[in-house]
Amino acid sequence: MSRGVLVTGASRGIGRAVALAFARAGDRVAVHYGSSRSDAAATLAALPGEGHALVTGDVTDPVAAQRIADHAEESLGGVDVLVNNAAAGTALDNRHVIPEVSYADWQRAWRETFDVNVFGAANVTYCVARHLIARGAAGRIVNIGSRGAFRGEPDHPAYGASKAALHALGQSLAVSLAPHGIAVASVAPGFTATDRVAGRLTGESGAALRAQSPFGRVAEPEEVAAAVLYLASADATWASGAILDLNGASHLRS
Repeated sequence: MSRGVLVTGASRGIGRAVALAFARAGDRVAVHYGSSRSDAAATLAALPGEGHALVTGDVTDPVAAQRIADHAEESLGGVDVLVNNAAAGTALDNRHVIPEVSYADWQRAWRETFDVNVFGAANVTYCVARHLIARGAAGRIVNIGSRGAFRGEPDHPAYGASKAALHALGQSLAVSLAPHGIAVASVAPGFTATDRVAGRLTGESGAALRAQSPFGRVAEPEEVAAAVLYLASADATWASGAILDLNGASHLRS
């Protein structure tokens, strides 16, 4: 049966791959974007099937987060699956190492990262979950976390901490939402080859990144999408609360 799926941050990269995977499985997808309308429109145009929608809004704004959830709920005839993919990632321009940044820049990095990766995800999740509970419908929530939550992000500590918080949020909600038939799980990808980080995969830096895995490469967005599709499936109910590592054995945790 076709489901309604909201994917936040679906303009490019992992979000686009996730949206495509659900559409290919026959689901109706709400493609969310914050500012890249042209990229989001390209994602929407690439989706097979019918009933898809474009949804916009700034997840860091609590009012906008509610509107995102409401718009997706109305456009799809109900959101059955939420994928929290929108994120403030790691880049040279948001690097924040204590000996090298001002106190103001340090605070800014933490605030901006947590606003998207934690508070934004929490607010969209709340609004989608309330719709599911009101409909008496079972649902799935999958969070896109990160290997950095466990391995550490020395150049971007706010990012690593935010993804650890997102994993913890998912596990707390897995317990509290289970009585309502809502399963919650997370994936923790390692470095993934998206357009946004293409420049980091060239030269010596690219070789070093690929060498982190014994497979000698980094992940493809479609590999992350395949895991998300599984965790959102009926067969994965018993995986609720899980954090699935997707890092090609580049980091092993006990």
